[in-house]
Amino acid sequence: MTRTETWPNRFWGSAPLPKTKREFFDAIVAPKASGDEPEIATIRLYGPIDSWGGYWGISAKDVGGVLDALPDSVTQIILRINSPGGHVFEGISIKNLLRAHKAKVTAVVDGLAASAASVIAAGADETVMSPGTQMMIHCTSTIVWGNAADMRKEAAVLEGLDRSLAEIYTAKAGEKDWATLLEAETWLTASEAVAEGLADRVADIPDAGESTTVSDDEQIVLLPDEDEPEDTAAARVIRFAASAATRVPRPPDSTEPGEPNRKETAVAYSDLTAGLRERLGVTDANATDEELLAALDETLEEQADTTPTATLPEGVVAIDATALAELRQNASAGAEARAEQTSARRDGIVDTALREGRITSASRDHFRAMLDSDETATTSLLASLAKNTVNVTEIGTSDSLTDSDDALYGSIYGKKEA
Repeated sequence: MTRTETWPNRFWGSAPLPKTKREFFDAIVAPKASGDEPEIATIRLYGPIDSWGGYWGISAKDVGGVLDALPDSVTQIILRINSPGGHVFEGISIKNLLRAHKAKVTAVVDGLAASAASVIAAGADETVMSPGTQMMIHCTSTIVWGNAADMRKEAAVLEGLDRSLAEIYTAKAGEKDWATLLEAETWLTASEAVAEGLADRVADIPDAGESTTVSDDEQIVLLPDEDEPEDTAAARVIRFAASAATRVPRPPDSTEPGEPNRKETAVAYSDLTAGLRERLGVTDANATDEELLAALDETLEEQADTTPTATLPEGVVAIDATALAELRQNASAGAEARAEQTSARRDGIVDTALREGRITSASRDHFRAMLDSDETATTSLLASLAKNTVNVTEIGTSDSLTDSDDALYGSIYGKKEA
């Protein structure tokens, strides 16, 4: 049996495996449009209900991992269903997981909710049939090998399961002859499902919008060619996805009583593809991995062929770091030399005023400080002072003594000769 036959969503036989679990099971969280609106998470349950999980279908463990990864701020879950059903106990478990979650769950049948999938739909807080959809309910079935006693025992198990299904449908739609409806394998259109009470209304329910994808990081599955060189774009993308997955702690597999579990937003493959689409300018939201990798290779080739040139604003000049350091050193030395020249000039102005008899020695330091404060004004002030107003002749020495002066000095103090 291939994927295109009776079970179109099962990945077995000759059909190739999907590259990501997201191809048939996904969850996204939309940001709040305003502070008053609820934060909505959309879970797409498109595929059979199967305890194996993985590629073979959607298991209770898969759903539990997604619910655990939802942010605590999520207050509403839109569960979009298109499933032929599958394992009854997995369906009941998924229904109970959703019922136990604090968020309000709205089940939206997008195509078919049959068998175990109808159990999940009926267990939601609200069940909405999209136009043109159907729901199917029937008795449970199995395959058994053994003697007559084994057959009777298995029949009793199936009858008990049918009663369990009737209880679930009764909780949704009220008392009816569920045994007859199940035995007849009843197919219901959207309006008939509402009439029977298994759905609340027929309507088109808008999606929450794709923003942040949450899922168990084990579901990030990339299948590169074994011969893929490590330096290709595909290999780099795969390594990036693997490293991104390791940066976020894995959510717990169970939320049973005990130690409280903190929910974290898990990194999922859709974050990577959405980021690649944005950076590569790919407008097709449904672009395949191959198309994204081809766009990435093309971009990398363009970058390799183009030598980037930096464009500086007008008036801005680039300079080598060594040359800049040398200029700074020279500027510092020049500033020191200029400061010394300024100091020498101002000293000369004060000394000139002192020699010309314009100021006294006692006021020299005062006028020197004034020059440091305002050289122009102080220079003008000194120039305005009259010359020779201060006696600058030295006292106590003379070069014009006469011989009589020497004789007088000797008669008073005596003269000793050798």
